[in-house]
Amino acid sequence: MLESKRKAIIFFLIALVLALISGFLVLKKVQALNTNLGTIVTIYVAKDDISSRSVITPEDITTDEIPKKYLRDEHITNAETLVGKVAVVPVAKGEIVTKNILKNASTVTEAGNRLITMIKSKKVTFDQELIALDRVDIIVSHSFDEKPVTEVFMKDVKVARVAKKNDQFQGVQLEVPFEKVPELIHMQNYADSLRIVKSSVGQVQEQNSEEGKTSESDKEQEQQESENKQTKDKQEKSSKDSKEKKEGQKKESNNDKKKDSNKDKNKKSDKK
Repeated sequence: MLESKRKAIIFFLIALVLALISGFLVLKKVQALNTNLGTIVTIYVAKDDISSRSVITPEDITTDEIPKKYLRDEHITNAETLVGKVAVVPVAKGEIVTKNILKNASTVTEAGNRLITMIKSKKVTFDQELIALDRVDIIVSHSFDEKPVTEVFMKDVKVARVAKKNDQFQGVQLEVPFEKVPELIHMQNYADSLRIVKSSVGQVQEQNSEEGKTSESDKEQEQQESENKQTKDKQEKSSKDSKEKKEGQKKESNNDKKKDSNKDKNKKSDKK
């Protein structure tokens, strides 16, 4: 075989191998692009205008689809992420709702109340673990007047949230009337100790309610017994009157008979 022909065959084989490698790499790249662009993910957008600080509801949002390539960490793909959230800025209709504009909705139930955090420390102690919607009393010990005093500072305070770390109870957020907020913060800062005691107000109310029901039942029973007694007395009186009336009629009848008998005797006597 000629040297030139052999070289041509070698170059041809090298070119063929390089072409196959290039084609394989291009095919892989196209497949990767198709995978990223072809896979569609669902995100959430505003169905109508959403005002800031208003709680987001299912009626406020709808879904849209985008290629996976354009998905970002701030995009929301799970509806549960929107539960109990508010938008910190207004969101126009059709705009994408993202995580960086969301904030937890406040659990304060009244406009005049504020949430105050109470975390366990050397100064703040809890008698037992609490859960949301529990009621507590706050007992403080202080020596502001140079004389140690322990007193009930607040009663029947609502627990709005519970703080936990590694499933261990750490503290609570209390829903406090605004006018009491400075006083509570002052006690947190300067009192010797604050003790959070779970209130039994619900149990007391339930017990009082049961006692009230029992008392009402007793009253109804007494009233029923009184009515029955009055009815019985009336019946006895009526029976007695009827009996007396019959006896009176009987006496009158006997008297009439005696009179008739006397008359007959007198007539016979006159005839003789």
